[in-house]
Amino acid sequence: MDTHVELGEFLRSRRAVLSPEEAGLPTFGGRRRVPGLRREELAQLAGVSAGYYTRLEQGQSPNASDAVLDAIARVLRLDDVERTHLYTLARPAAKPRRRAARPEHVRPTVGVMIDAFAQVPALVMGRFLDVLAWNPMAHALIAGHVDFTAPTRPADRPNIARLLFLDPHARELYGDWTRKARSTVADLRLISGRYPEEPRLAALVGELTLASPEFAKLWAAHTVGDCGTNTRDYHHPVVGTMQLTIEFMALPDEGQRVAVFTAAPDSPSAAALSLLTDIVADTASGRA
Repeated sequence: MDTHVELGEFLRSRRAVLSPEEAGLPTFGGRRRVPGLRREELAQLAGVSAGYYTRLEQGQSPNASDAVLDAIARVLRLDDVERTHLYTLARPAAKPRRRAARPEHVRPTVGVMIDAFAQVPALVMGRFLDVLAWNPMAHALIAGHVDFTAPTRPADRPNIARLLFLDPHARELYGDWTRKARSTVADLRLISGRYPEEPRLAALVGELTLASPEFAKLWAAHTVGDCGTNTRDYHHPVVGTMQLTIEFMALPDEGQRVAVFTAAPDSPSAAALSLLTDIVADTASGRA
């Protein structure tokens, strides 16, 4: 992924969704040839020349100052995550020497930690949304039809984005699949800015773009967002509907995240989650 190309596409996508009225520009009626702000209008509001902004959008101004980037972010009304993404694309890190890609691994202590969450689902996501490890509850909640040991084999690891767009079970699982799809693609967009030279990520995006028109449309929108705490409805095929809150804990050294799913105490969702715990325990006893 070329960060110069990504920068231009990101800026154009943000211009396209901001109307002149929202930006505080006077309107004189008539039909506009382009949606949102024109380059010249954005440049005027940001206090830079139209030529300079055009070169920036074309990836020809790699040394944009903090003041210029801040001004553009202000005009485009970027939130904190989008602003960080703008800086990441405008100032890509020096390319490291290419080494053979090594599969990600979970530290043994992290594996012990998620296994300790015996009553609630917990899993570890890799840098590119691969499931690196999950406890039996997370497996039963998200993908009980997938081999439980799949995360231990790099070639077979489930991927959250791939499951979401290509596995029909995921469409039935999420109560608001569209919202989940949008947030997942926005998260993947943010990740792509951090790892622009990563072939595994490019391969994943290429696969999903070809296989899923819905993914391709969302990816082209260049929306970015960070997966924070959120609450979702899950339609589990065995225990029914549950409203679960997902907390994410970052593992900075590895770029991995731990996700833990909980239900409000004494709620119907907590009862359903408890029932799933019993089913998982019974299944494990049967295997033993």
